[in-house]
Amino acid sequence: MSQDRDYLIFTPGDVDLARSPLRRSIEAETYVLGAFNPGFTRLPNGNLLMMVRIAEALKEPVLGEHVRAIRWSERRYVLDAHPLIAVAMTDPRQFDVPGSAYRQLALTSLSWLLPVELDAEGRKVVAVHYDKAIEPVADYQQYGVEDARISRIGNIWYMTTCSVSAERHSTTLHTSTNGLDYTLEGIVLDHQNKDMILFEGLVDGKFMALTRPLGEVYFAYPADSPFIGGPAIHLAQSPDALHWKPIEYPFLRARKGSKISMKLGGGTQPILTDRGWLMIYHGVETRLNVGIYRSFWALLDRHEPWKLLRVEDDQPLLEANPALTGPIAHQLYLPTEVVFTTGIVDSGDDYILASGEADLACRITHVPKSRFA
Repeated sequence: MSQDRDYLIFTPGDVDLARSPLRRSIEAETYVLGAFNPGFTRLPNGNLLMMVRIAEALKEPVLGEHVRAIRWSERRYVLDAHPLIAVAMTDPRQFDVPGSAYRQLALTSLSWLLPVELDAEGRKVVAVHYDKAIEPVADYQQYGVEDARISRIGNIWYMTTCSVSAERHSTTLHTSTNGLDYTLEGIVLDHQNKDMILFEGLVDGKFMALTRPLGEVYFAYPADSPFIGGPAIHLAQSPDALHWKPIEYPFLRARKGSKISMKLGGGTQPILTDRGWLMIYHGVETRLNVGIYRSFWALLDRHEPWKLLRVEDDQPLLEANPALTGPIAHQLYLPTEVVFTTGIVDSGDDYILASGEADLACRITHVPKSRFA
């Protein structure tokens, strides 16, 4: 690979579905809808690890008068058939199930996590660890495990994931002593709390994390407030990484008049620099169904991280780059302008960022540290 500073490193075509966990019990033909949004860390051997979300979908979700969803059930995978009548399928990833007072979704794909090892500079794939893949193992993961974020704190790697089921949409925690083999510790945040990411280090002896509670209703700010209601980034702290208490101070909220007022959410694990905690987050501009996702950055106080020392929300750090996905554009399933940055590691004069590009593939970007001056 050339010494480009911005490139795709892992795509749907790089996944060997013959080694997918779904092959144990589903005979229906599947394909990789996306290999994206990787958790990112450095291993003890100096190599980098991406924990890649593999969204595996049915090639023919509609069969006869029904649409089918993939679901984990008691150590195997099954297909649930839902009547096509009144089903909305504008998004190939999901469909609405009618007949309830509340909106209910089912998925035509199921996500599992694949460890992909890169060389120390993130320029080539060294190994794909199918034997260490993370798949559903509990009822609260019936519809899959999504969007890993990894933080090394001391000699332990802490990985948060979203676990999806009809029971709840929760945040789960895995831990590892080598960065590669993970143990599920269980649910740490309950229903609809997305983008939980642990700071890569303790804050005055306590674990600290970004969170983003979601809901159907948001209350209005006063007319003279600079902020607008909606999904925002919050903070929580814990003595043990298992039991979390929200920080009561407000944190990163969307500003009125900003292009990214649709919603904000965490991106990379916050890392400690000489100037404070550096975090990269995503902001979304309203556009069609998905919106435009870009990456921005902020600097937080070392001891009181709810104090924002600097917020860069005008000029994006990263934007979607259609030239990167051009060679695999036939695999795009939605017209999206999405870059979703999910991990950062130190590499001397640069930071290496891992992102999901177009909800399709994994992108690596080398960013000079001077960019954050």
